[in-house]
Amino acid sequence: MSNLARNIERQQQVEQTVKKQSQLKIKKSWLTPGEKIIGIAFAGLVCFGSVHLISNQAKIYNVNRDIQTVEGQVNELQKVNNDLKVQVSEMSTYERIKAKAEKMGLVFNENNVKVVQER
Repeated sequence: MSNLARNIERQQQVEQTVKKQSQLKIKKSWLTPGEKIIGIAFAGLVCFGSVHLISNQAKIYNVNRDIQTVEGQVNELQKVNNDLKVQVSEMSTYERIKAKAEKMGLVFNENNVKVVQER
């Protein structure tokens, strides 16, 4: 073979190695574009779901805090009401009413007493 033939042969070999190297450099992605879109959509849905879940938990926390506050106020009012009931029962005793009546000038007459029965 002549020198020209060898040069052409070497050039073809070099071109083939360059093509092989360029073919080796082109790697196929293990995900297709459709799979990438589906993956991005799934990641977006997961992010949206977690934000939605956290916001719902925050709302539930606020409602529970409000309920606890109202229950505390109800308990305080029940204590006040019970104290007032005790005061009413203390002030409505027979002896106290009789003492107030005598202080105002009323006289107790046993002959003029009528018994009222509760139904």
